[in-house]
Amino acid sequence: MTTRPNPDDLLERVMREEDRQSRGRLKVFFGFSAGVGKTFAMLEAAQVLRAQNIDVVAGVVETHGRSETEEQLQGIERLPMKKVAYRDRLLPEFDLDAALQRKPQVMLVDELAHSNVPGSRHAKRWQDIDELLRAGIDVYTTLNVQHIESLNDVVGQITGIRVFETVPDHVFDQADDVMLVDIPPDELLARLKQGKVYMPQQAEKAGRNFFRKGNLIALREIALRRTADRVDADMREYRADRSIAQLWQARERIVVAVGSGAGEERLIREAARLAAKLQAEWLAVHVDLANGSQALAGRERVLGYLKLAQSLGAETASISGDELATALLQFTKSRNAGKLVIGQQRGRLAKRIAALGEGVDIYTVARSRTAAGDGDSREDSVADAAQDLLTRRRRMRGYAWAVASCAVTTALAFVLNDFLHPANVIMLYLVGVMLVAMRHGRSASALVSVLSVLSFDFFFVDPRFSISVSDVQYLLTLLVMLAVSLFISSLTARLRRQASVAMQRETRASNLYMLGKELSALLTLDQILEIGRRHLAAVFGARIAFFLPDSANQLHLAEPEQEAGGAHVLKSVDAGVAQWVYDNGQPAGKGTATLPSAAALYLPLTATMRTRGVLAFAIEGASEDERQLAAAQLALPENRQMLEIFCSQIAMAIERLHYAEVAQDALVSMESERLRNSLLSAISHDLRTPLTSLVGSADVLAANPRLDEDARAMARTIGEQSQKMVGLMNNLLDMARLQAGAVTLNRQWNALEEVAGSALRLLSKTLEGRSVEVRLPAGLPLLRVDAVLLERVFANLVENAAKYSPPGSAIAIAAHVETTDGAQQVKVSVSDHGRGFPPAMAQHAFEKFTRGDNESSTPGVGLGLAICRAIVEAHQGRIWIAPQEPGQGTTVCFTLPVEAQPDLPEE
Repeated sequence: MTTRPNPDDLLERVMREEDRQSRGRLKVFFGFSAGVGKTFAMLEAAQVLRAQNIDVVAGVVETHGRSETEEQLQGIERLPMKKVAYRDRLLPEFDLDAALQRKPQVMLVDELAHSNVPGSRHAKRWQDIDELLRAGIDVYTTLNVQHIESLNDVVGQITGIRVFETVPDHVFDQADDVMLVDIPPDELLARLKQGKVYMPQQAEKAGRNFFRKGNLIALREIALRRTADRVDADMREYRADRSIAQLWQARERIVVAVGSGAGEERLIREAARLAAKLQAEWLAVHVDLANGSQALAGRERVLGYLKLAQSLGAETASISGDELATALLQFTKSRNAGKLVIGQQRGRLAKRIAALGEGVDIYTVARSRTAAGDGDSREDSVADAAQDLLTRRRRMRGYAWAVASCAVTTALAFVLNDFLHPANVIMLYLVGVMLVAMRHGRSASALVSVLSVLSFDFFFVDPRFSISVSDVQYLLTLLVMLAVSLFISSLTARLRRQASVAMQRETRASNLYMLGKELSALLTLDQILEIGRRHLAAVFGARIAFFLPDSANQLHLAEPEQEAGGAHVLKSVDAGVAQWVYDNGQPAGKGTATLPSAAALYLPLTATMRTRGVLAFAIEGASEDERQLAAAQLALPENRQMLEIFCSQIAMAIERLHYAEVAQDALVSMESERLRNSLLSAISHDLRTPLTSLVGSADVLAANPRLDEDARAMARTIGEQSQKMVGLMNNLLDMARLQAGAVTLNRQWNALEEVAGSALRLLSKTLEGRSVEVRLPAGLPLLRVDAVLLERVFANLVENAAKYSPPGSAIAIAAHVETTDGAQQVKVSVSDHGRGFPPAMAQHAFEKFTRGDNESSTPGVGLGLAICRAIVEAHQGRIWIAPQEPGQGTTVCFTLPVEAQPDLPEE
């Protein structure tokens, strides 16, 4: 066996080293629970670095009030936290930009699995850390075992508590260093009782739930095993980087070789039992020989065997190789496995592996006596029979061509015998051997090799027309000719197989390229589906149907627009199976373990964000045998993978088209909004001046004593309506300015009762004949607000209440202080006794140009509440309509944050 490293592996290693040199190093302090001392260990390591004059900065360090942890921070520069606004609060968060600007050698960032405050650059802290690493900054961080994504559900089943902050496994696996921080569970429980983990009240509750000794023992074992897995992966990477072929059996690992024949189930189950007995990992591998000697129908059984092994806890793999023993040994050593399990019927294979494999123990398992019927279904038998029939036909055709080729070559040589030397006659036969090997494979080429030797001996070696040989030299010539013929036939057959595999790979790559190229240029959904049907039909010879979801996530069959596309359309489909596939995101139907009796295979069209539909796939064929063979061909891992890639490409194209339509709609909406705001601003500005003049003129006429009472009443009516128009214009102008961001808040300390009173004075004419109950308790804190804008909020809310409630009914304004998530805020409500908002309209009430009752004769354009929301949100508040029974009126509530009160001058 050659030990020369693979050039591709060397290139990958060089690229990996270059990437490592440009990135910072990540060190994870890993523990099985809170309180084991991860942060303390991280700070101890940081102090060691600081003593070595290495620039260390603490970005985020959660001390949880522990004095000993605080002491470890002494002398380490601490990066100030930034404040992020969220739900009326300012929450502290890691300042990534400041860390990148400071750029120390080592940054301490506690709690790798932390979720950032919404609105931050990244959703997760591990993404912040990844950006630090890309900037060349080394990072020290901490992590508990329950926060690793693949272990989250396992830990949740053990402890009964499921955490929602997780880290992808690749982040942990790609860390440069992992330091396990471990203490015995009894010591951790003692720390918990001493208040060194949580406060006493929290510690008592935690001791009854998460911090039970059994939980801690299980978590400790999981953490130790996960760390051991990582160490094992590091060792394998080290051996691969240095091309070390010798096995380092630091951990027990078993490989079982799975064949394509019947009865391999016992081999797999025996390997599983052996792995359980030895407490070892195990892998099931199938070798696809390049000589093509394995039956095509047996590939479906191989997939079944690999699925069985996976269900029993094995890692599965399918590899290619020219020689079975060599391929198995290379795979076994690459995975650092010390034991190889094979079937007992493979005696020659065991001897070959024993001769080649130093350090690999070989276990043989007897084949089941009922192997012939153990795992074979009726479909397998039909497929095997069909495959055997085609194989025999193909072999007989090859034998016929071998005989014909030998006959033609002999006739040609017989004609040219007087002009050719016997050595040249041998060359003619070798050419025939090579042509047959290229066309018809190994068995036919072996036959033509033997026939060529016999023909040459019979027709051209003295004594001619007999098998006997008078000259011993000719006997040597015949033996050399036979050896050369067999060698050429074997080599040509192998090259033919390799060329066929290379052509298949090139065809798959070409098909994927053409599919991706065509999909990238399409602009409609129908075009995407038609291209998908055409390519899938061309590659797999199948009929296709697509199911697409509606707004309620119910699937509907997508019919082709043109009849030309009907040639590739699958007519017989099951919408129920398709709906199950869409809801669960898993394949189903023929060839799967879910609903296998279905006539077609159903695959989810999974894109980046969600499942975009379902593909129904059925193989065509003139006969049942051909369909069985086509299904077995599809079951090959490479073909199944290609089909899944096709589905992914189509799904991504559908998703791209969806988001292109969303972006186009958003662009049109933004442009429409901009034009509307510009138009409103222009119209409002141009109308406000004449309206102001009209209001002034109407007031003058209403006060003129020389006019009679009817004329003065008409003037007052004109003035009131003009004043309403002025208010409407002001609302339009304010909305346009708020949308354009042209409003700057003039925040001053104001009393809420003064702002509300000022708004009521402005509405004195509107509120004539109504009682307004103001319930503002004494001692309300001062608010730092823009009094003019807040006055507009009160005015709009009270005016709306007056418009949409019966004349003479009361309006109530109330306020009180409440605490939410530890922050104080003032909650204000304005209530009326009108008909109330329809329930379906409550969530849209604050949108522009939206009215609670579009059929109402009450004047207005639906801007009042939209302006209120813009002003309240500009003050970091929230506004909503409180739910009430229909007909019980409307209550609009809004909140304003309470800030630290100013120092008032003494009286």
